[in-house]
Amino acid sequence: MCRMARPRKPLLSRERIVETASALVDTEGLDAVSTRRLAAELGVSGPSLYNHFRNKDEILDAVADAVSAQVDLSMFDEGDRRDWRTALHDWAVSYRAALTDHPNTVPVLARGPGRRPAGLKVADAVFGAMVRAGWPPAQATHIGALMRYFITGSALGSFARGFVDDESAYDPADYPHLGQAHLLAERQQKVDEGAFETGLRALIDGLSVQYEALVRA
Repeated sequence: MCRMARPRKPLLSRERIVETASALVDTEGLDAVSTRRLAAELGVSGPSLYNHFRNKDEILDAVADAVSAQVDLSMFDEGDRRDWRTALHDWAVSYRAALTDHPNTVPVLARGPGRRPAGLKVADAVFGAMVRAGWPPAQATHIGALMRYFITGSALGSFARGFVDDESAYDPADYPHLGQAHLLAERQQKVDEGAFETGLRALIDGLSVQYEALVRA
């Protein structure tokens, strides 16, 4: 009589650990991730995780880098015909989309790329494109920093969600200009995306003025 082979558990890998940790971060937040919790979710012993990551911080770095890897960088390819303004705009939109899909990861990303490969590729692509466009290296660095501050800041919270949908909360005697504020919460996506686009256009328009002065000098 032949015995049926026992189904094998999928081998533990960095990819499985990162996928599981990413799901935990997305649903429960950064504090939900621990080696004990991950081991339980993966059905393995805790020490086996250390064959792939030294500690929790390395796991969270990998989770953050997986988000960075979702950012479109094609507009910075040397063969792409978009000028630096359009490229910067399109990249910023893609970057924000990745962050808003994974808002709980933003605090880790906001610390900068460190040694994370995908994060470093993002920084390298932006800096390289700005230098190729004619920005001095120092200014290209400032632009990269400015854009990261703006994009990560926009993804850390929702302006519209900061208001309640209760009209009585905004008594016109106290807040004469907030008569429509109770509508913001239900229009969150439109308001927040509109605010981001307005700020992004203002930033790029301001940089364009500096750029024109630079090329005329």
